[in-house]
Amino acid sequence: MNSTSPFPEDRVLWQDFLAGEVRAFEKLMSDNFRLLFRYGSKFSKDRELVKDSIQDLFLILWEKRDNLNPDAAVKPYLMASLRRLMHRQVSSRTWVGGEALQEEDDYFEIEFSVEDDYIRNEATHSRTHHLQKLINALPRRQKEVVYLKFFQELSREQIAEVMGVSPQTVSNLLQIAIRHLKTHWKAEFLIFFLLHFLF
Repeated sequence: MNSTSPFPEDRVLWQDFLAGEVRAFEKLMSDNFRLLFRYGSKFSKDRELVKDSIQDLFLILWEKRDNLNPDAAVKPYLMASLRRLMHRQVSSRTWVGGEALQEEDDYFEIEFSVEDDYIRNEATHSRTHHLQKLINALPRRQKEVVYLKFFQELSREQIAEVMGVSPQTVSNLLQIAIRHLKTHWKAEFLIFFLLHFLF
């Protein structure tokens, strides 16, 4: 499933990239590297591996640009592509040095950045630390849906594209996750969570 990017500048950049413009290739990579690094780090603790995977992804896209969808929504398309690439690597080999790879079903770590304004306050920091622990106790696919919805602000359809599932599955996973948080989190903390991420 692919949907047109809501950001005109992304669409223009993507079209220029597909046309073979090197500057567009470089800007596409630099603009999205941090986003992809954060997302890739959810699947592996090996920072160098994540960086290498992102570089590999852009080289693959450059080589195959003539066959790519010109109407792809850039952000979810790149995230979905990195997800597939890293999962193929997980299933086919171990990391350099013989360290076992994290299995797809048991690793997806969410962390709150101390750079974010809403956790600079000490009391709020305590609340978000508790929230982080609760989210990371969720099954991997529920954690990923929460991350893509509330941290990356993707739509249900875009999340479905990234994860390779149906939009209904996304809704189901999100409802189960929120239900779990409601039962384990005090009401005022849940309100804080919903206000910050939903509005």
